[in-house]
Amino acid sequence: MQGFRTLVGMRVRPTLRWTPTGDLPPATTDPEPVVDALRAGGVLVLSGAGISTESGIPDYRGEGGSLSRHTPMTFQEFVGGAAARRRYWARSHLGWRTFGRALPNAGHRAVAAFGRDGLVSGVITQNVDGLHQAAGSEGVVELHGSLDRVVCLSCGRMSPRSELAERLEAANPGFSPVAAGINPDGDADLTDDQVVGFRVVPCAVCGGVLKPDVVFFGETVPPQRVELCRRMVRESDSLLVLGSSLTVMSGLRFVRLAAESGKPVLIVNRDPTRGDRHARARVGLPLGAALTTVAGRLGVTVEEEAAA
Repeated sequence: MQGFRTLVGMRVRPTLRWTPTGDLPPATTDPEPVVDALRAGGVLVLSGAGISTESGIPDYRGEGGSLSRHTPMTFQEFVGGAAARRRYWARSHLGWRTFGRALPNAGHRAVAAFGRDGLVSGVITQNVDGLHQAAGSEGVVELHGSLDRVVCLSCGRMSPRSELAERLEAANPGFSPVAAGINPDGDADLTDDQVVGFRVVPCAVCGGVLKPDVVFFGETVPPQRVELCRRMVRESDSLLVLGSSLTVMSGLRFVRLAAESGKPVLIVNRDPTRGDRHARARVGLPLGAALTTVAGRLGVTVEEEAAA
C-alpha cells in the first residue's frame, strides 16, 4: 500500500455498531428545550445521517438502517486491491445518480433558517451529501468530507465528482443494474456479479488511484478539521445534535467536550444515542416535524420546499 499520500496514521479500527444500555435517560416528545436553547442563541449544530432520511437517503442505524444489510467499505479494503476499488466505484457510480439528485428536506431548511436569524453559531455535519449547503446554510464544516469531490491518492489533485461521473459513464456504456437500495455513503447495494466488468478510471493527470474526498470507516478525520470543530464547540453556548446516534467517536467527542465545558447538549433523534447521558434532553421525534415545530414557536420562517 505504499505510494498513497493519505495513509499515514489512518489505521484505525472502525466502530460500526453500538448497543444502548438500560440506564440511559428517557426521551421527551416536547421540543421546548430546543426552543429555549435556540432562543438564547449561540447554538452549534452537529448533524448526522438521520437528518437526511426525509430526503430519501437512509441512515446507518435507525429503523431499516443500512447497517442491517450493508457494511461500509473501509479505507484499508479500498487501498488494498483493484477488485475492491472496482466494487466500490461501480456501486458508488450507480448510487450517485440517485444520491446526487437528493433535495434538502424540512430539517435542513429549518437549520438554514435558524442560521439566517442568527440563532445558530455554526454547523458541523457528519454527512457527505451537501444538503445543508443546498438548503442555504453557510460555513458548514463537513467532518467526513463530501461525495461531490474526488481526490487522487498519488498526486493529491482534487476534482469535481461530476467530472468523474462523465468519465465513468463513457468507460461503462449501458451500465444500469438494478440496486437493492442506496446507503448513506452513496453506495448502491449491488451483488458481485453485477459489478463484474465495470471499468475504473485513473487520475486524469498522473494515472493514480482516485478516491472520493470522504473519510472512510477505518480512516481518521484530518487533525486540523477536528481542531476547527473543537474551537467551534468552545465558542458556542450550547450544542444541538440532530439525527446522529453518536456511535462513531468523531462526533461523540464534541458532545463530550461540550458537556465537560458545562455547555448544554440537546439531542433530537428518535432512537437512543451514545451521547444521551451527556445531554440535558433528547427529543424523540422525527427531525423534520420537530424542527418545523421549533421554528414555529420561535417565529422563524422556514423556506418552502424547492421544486424538483
